[in-house]
Amino acid sequence: MKRFLAAVLAAMVLAGCGNVPLTGRKQVLLVSDQEVYQAGLVQYDEYIKGATLSTDSGKTKMVRSVGQKLAAATEKYLKANGFASELDNLAWEFNLVRDTQVNAFCMPGGKIVVYEGLLTVAQTEDELAVVLGHEIAHAVAKHSNERMSQQILAQYGAAILSNVLSEKSAAVQTVATTVFGLGAQYGLMLPYSRKHEYEADYMGLVFMEIAGYDTDSAVEFWTKMSSSGSSVPEFLSTHPSDSKRIAQIRQRIPEAQSVAASLK
Repeated sequence: MKRFLAAVLAAMVLAGCGNVPLTGRKQVLLVSDQEVYQAGLVQYDEYIKGATLSTDSGKTKMVRSVGQKLAAATEKYLKANGFASELDNLAWEFNLVRDTQVNAFCMPGGKIVVYEGLLTVAQTEDELAVVLGHEIAHAVAKHSNERMSQQILAQYGAAILSNVLSEKSAAVQTVATTVFGLGAQYGLMLPYSRKHEYEADYMGLVFMEIAGYDTDSAVEFWTKMSSSGSSVPEFLSTHPSDSKRIAQIRQRIPEAQSVAASLK
């Protein structure tokens, strides 16, 4: 019986596999895009209701302008490469909130929040595009779905074949609370894995290049982040260390430029 359940579970995992646009990496996606979007939207709406939006009209305008320009570039790439259907569950929104943390985050569906503190480091549109391109990439690559799917497999295992599937919505909401919830282990959102971070860095570079931003700014931005003391030692975080991230970005800029050039 155990072998049978394991075989069925394996078949479900294979059936739920997808490929990340741009990188082609295979990923396990057990939750529908709509379910992920709705689960994330609940958490996002709760956060926005309790947050204080920035009253700096100039900076707010910059965040929304750069965000929309990158969103348009992203949509251009997806439409040109057979991923137009992915736009069905993307509804871009960019907000600047009054918070001194040097941070930003993206919920499924393209709901992106930038903290005012980030703009003390990302002082130009190109530098802001580094961050927003990265966050947009998380949405396009469905990293949230992947994390939720991994959480479901880890939490429920073979039980996913019976109880979890019969009460899937409740299970998705439970996992979403862990992954996105305001009370999550690491603050607002559970951090992405290093694999996801590197992938979002590269994809963000491509979207930046298509949008006309200077991809070399990514190296400059992360160098500034490192010197500002905003980084976390790699062994304490799932995020890559600044030195490894900068080296990876520097190496992949020509590749991103080449991909973007094919659309121009």
